[in-house]
Amino acid sequence: MLFVDNPVLQRELLTNLRAPRAFVLLLVYQLALAAVVIIAYPRDTRIDLSRESASAQRLVDFFFIGQFAIASLMAPSFTAGAITGEKERKTYEMLLASPLRPWRIITGKLIAALTHLVVLIIASLPIIMLCLPLGGVSFYELIGAYVGLLFSILLFGSISIFCSSQFKRTASSLVVSYVLILPILLLGVFAWLSLSDRADLRLGLSLTIVPIVCSIISIALLAIAAHRLLYPPDVGSQGNEVIDLEREQREAVGLVIQSDQFPDNLFAPPRRKSLMHDDANPIYDKEMHAELFSQGTLMLRLVIQLSMILAIPLMTIQLFWRPNLASYYVSYVLIFNILTAPVFTAGAITGERERQTLDLLLTTTISSWQILWGKLISGYRVSAVLTAFLMFPMLLGCINPELARNWPAMLAFFAICFVASVFNSVLSLFVSTLVRRTSTSLMICYITLLVLYCLPIAIYFLIWSSAPIGTRFNSLKFMGLTSPFMAADNVPMTDVISGVSAARAKIGSWPLVASYFGFTITSIFTLFGITVWLFQGRWRLTGRG
Repeated sequence: MLFVDNPVLQRELLTNLRAPRAFVLLLVYQLALAAVVIIAYPRDTRIDLSRESASAQRLVDFFFIGQFAIASLMAPSFTAGAITGEKERKTYEMLLASPLRPWRIITGKLIAALTHLVVLIIASLPIIMLCLPLGGVSFYELIGAYVGLLFSILLFGSISIFCSSQFKRTASSLVVSYVLILPILLLGVFAWLSLSDRADLRLGLSLTIVPIVCSIISIALLAIAAHRLLYPPDVGSQGNEVIDLEREQREAVGLVIQSDQFPDNLFAPPRRKSLMHDDANPIYDKEMHAELFSQGTLMLRLVIQLSMILAIPLMTIQLFWRPNLASYYVSYVLIFNILTAPVFTAGAITGERERQTLDLLLTTTISSWQILWGKLISGYRVSAVLTAFLMFPMLLGCINPELARNWPAMLAFFAICFVASVFNSVLSLFVSTLVRRTSTSLMICYITLLVLYCLPIAIYFLIWSSAPIGTRFNSLKFMGLTSPFMAADNVPMTDVISGVSAARAKIGSWPLVASYFGFTITSIFTLFGITVWLFQGRWRLTGRG
């Protein structure tokens, strides 16, 4: 049996569900949902239950879109390290040598990883039931939404397990999982909002099409992962941790990275075959030419291809057909940088701790400043170049006269992406100096960025949806000064766009944009200063290792 007497499942469940963080996460999740209901619940002295409530419908939509987004973000964090964690702990071969069948290993890892997330989702059911008396949504629609949500979690977990079986590092598995899940997230949100007036159709899709499609794709991905465990090509820890990039390039399928040609050498330079210059930074040279791509470029090639495929329709719609929606394409670029920047920087110091080379590094003649900027610039260089590939369509979009006339807005978009990318890398380096493991550093970075960037938007939308019609929220927008998404959405585009009069064009708020720049730049210097202070007192770093 796959589930009965499965030692992998039992061990993982005991480890995950008995950890203190499991109870803390459940408490925080329930308190957050309760706060949402309290804020958005109607405060009228008399509620007319004979008519459907539009506010209740918006509240339920907000609930499920929020939970769908949370599931897409949390599922990879629980499952992306299921197999790669065994490889990093050098227990992968022992697991394969056990009498367990590959399917039992895969299903045990998957169920144990997703159980905690499923508990969180089901625990929200009593809270959302409080909205049923308001009308606007039926009990069956809620059940259908939860069924679709649970099968979506199964799909997200299967994607992460599949990625975990293909890579050797949790960071690579995590970022590819997010890139694969991102289009599904966007499609799911768009479909849910588009069918808001067709509750019957939405219920039918949630109970039929979504479970069938998710189950078929999940079984296929799990079968591939199980087959890889049955015939593992990556057995043997000795000599297989560093991949020959020239051989990988010859055998690569799809995009091929030419490390000796432009622009590939900007983010994946070839390995050094000559001596360094006397004034060269050995840390930066080692990171760029050996460390960052020692596990091969598969993750990098997948990220580039998937991000560009998704960027093509977004670019066409938002830059040429509907130029007044250019801020949404900028948001896509920001999401891409949020996913990639921590991958290349969050393991800068934790990687040295895990390899037990931090003490040796700090006792060399290399100055703290060289170590610091060598680690930071090498990681930022890769993420910035990859992000610049997606910003290039913004330049092409300036061919559109309507965007060309709004050149101050275009400059603001570029500046927002640049400042946000620097902040993401600096924050990742700062977190890497405080924790011990790269996986922990990555999750703290993602959670911090999610709180800074998305929580203000969620709170603003919640207050806006529950307030009376006609209420002004100009000052309330400044609570989003930490979010580049809010800043990009408030960049004014007051020129005539697609025949729309200037009075109806996107006005925005330059003070809010300026406040974002002020807060983010101040935060960059503050975090960087604290990191420098930690490096100057080297014992502070080794004391945590």
